[in-house]
Amino acid sequence: MKFVVRAQHIVSLGGYIVERNFPYRNIILVNKTLEPIKVEVPVFHQEWIEEHENLGLDVIPVKEDESFLNLFRKAKADLELTRENN
Repeated sequence: MKFVVRAQHIVSLGGYIVERNFPYRNIILVNKTLEPIKVEVPVFHQEWIEEHENLGLDVIPVKEDESFLNLFRKAKADLELTRENN
């Protein structure tokens, strides 16, 4: 299945991680480009991260001991700076 990350938007993939041994509890995707980008879901393996970074997305994996909210807020602030500069 695929879904689209709209231009200059941020999304969380927590519900799309289906591998039990996956080392991250969530993934934050940031599309700073001016074009929408299709992403493949669900997430099954770590290679997914590199594949989607190659598409132009910022991929921020969230580990068990990290604060999702803090990482999301930081990524959103970075995206806002990008929007202001475009």
